[in-house]
Amino acid sequence: MSYGLYIGKNLTSDGHAWLAGYGDEPSSHWLEIIPKIKHKKGKKIIVGVTEKSDMPGKLIKIPQVSKTHKHIRVSYSYYLGVPAPITNGGLNEHGVAVRDIWSPSRKELIKMTPKNQKGLNYSDIARIVLERAKSAREAVTIASKLIKKYGESTYGGNSHMFADSKEAWVMIQFAGGKGLWVAERLGPNTVRASRPGYIEQIPINEINNPNFLYSKNLIKFCRNKGWYSKGPFNVNKILGDKKGKWKGVKWIENKMKKLSKKSGKINLKDVMWAIRTPKLTGDTAGYGQVVPLIDPSHNNLRMLWHSPIGAVASPFSPVFIGQTKIPEEFMMHRYLTVGESHRFSDERKKENIDTLSLVNQGIESTVSAVYECKRLFYLILQNKKKFHSNIINAFEKREKKLINKTSKIIKTNKNLTKNKLNNFSLHELRQGLKLVQNLSKSIEKHIRNTKRFSKNIRPKSFNQIW
Repeated sequence: MSYGLYIGKNLTSDGHAWLAGYGDEPSSHWLEIIPKIKHKKGKKIIVGVTEKSDMPGKLIKIPQVSKTHKHIRVSYSYYLGVPAPITNGGLNEHGVAVRDIWSPSRKELIKMTPKNQKGLNYSDIARIVLERAKSAREAVTIASKLIKKYGESTYGGNSHMFADSKEAWVMIQFAGGKGLWVAERLGPNTVRASRPGYIEQIPINEINNPNFLYSKNLIKFCRNKGWYSKGPFNVNKILGDKKGKWKGVKWIENKMKKLSKKSGKINLKDVMWAIRTPKLTGDTAGYGQVVPLIDPSHNNLRMLWHSPIGAVASPFSPVFIGQTKIPEEFMMHRYLTVGESHRFSDERKKENIDTLSLVNQGIESTVSAVYECKRLFYLILQNKKKFHSNIINAFEKREKKLINKTSKIIKTNKNLTKNKLNNFSLHELRQGLKLVQNLSKSIEKHIRNTKRFSKNIRPKSFNQIW
């Protein structure tokens, strides 16, 4: 399902907007920095879904552009049969941030989706926008043009948040194979949470309204189906699940609006809390991401805060566009990677490509940040009252110092080579991982010396709203 949160710049203590969230999938997740690439003329990329997907379709090839932008993203290995590697978004060198969030279409649209659907899937849209867009507005244009020309492969309805330093857009793509979509602009005074993504009333009688965009066939299609005749056009009621804002969305939007009215407004610690709170974040969260939507002195200083799993059990660390490396511990490992259970890291098996592991042996010989953080998460759940607050205090204590260090780096543009950014980020990512390992060791020791581990079949969890 995933979770996205946008906070406009007028509501923050730093004077810039934020885009944050997490991916909500069970499979493996890994951090990637994709360099700027020049592509050969005539190069094509494969997009779409296969006949093995939950809502089947056919893969197609579409032209690649001549140059793609450098970007940071988190990839993962499975969701409803969509071909891997998959991504929910990230941040590119021009300051465009992307979050992908589920948004269910009405049942009739799902039923009319062609069984051999073709076109871009949700991950294709997120990745291509990171590769090509220089603004949030351009991201909507890129996505809508590609959908119109090549179609869209749906799993039942989806949405994206596209954001830059000036504005953000929520764009919903509907099931049905008709190329239906709607986009709403989010301005400097906006708090918007998506889970699922939603858009309510749009002004269909206002031509060229700068705050709303939608496919040309949208209104006519709804009239022809008998879903709309006159009056207000509420997108969620007509084309969505008719539920409006879900309970969790209402809760976090209200919390952030209250914070924005305080004298200090919303700061980074507050945004991290909104992604970390156990009311919203649990075992399903595959990672955490917080993007400051800033325009620094150099594009290399654009950055995001990354946590290897849901931030309820993993600390945030900085990752910069200007760096070229990430620690091996944060790369793809075999833990929870779909398809790895029958593969070997053994050259004797290479005659059958499906038995050779997709993970580099050198990387697999390091510890997995995702595994280590998941272990801490399950240790916390053995006694939430005793362990959780202590863990969060340890994370926040570290992050307070790290936020100050990172802020100084962003404000200083002297002698910041890629090596210095690499060294700083790699060190801090590994220090965060070391903290996780030490906390796990301490909790494990306590449990073994007291009540020992629970063998209960029913797993424990936080009391989440969604």
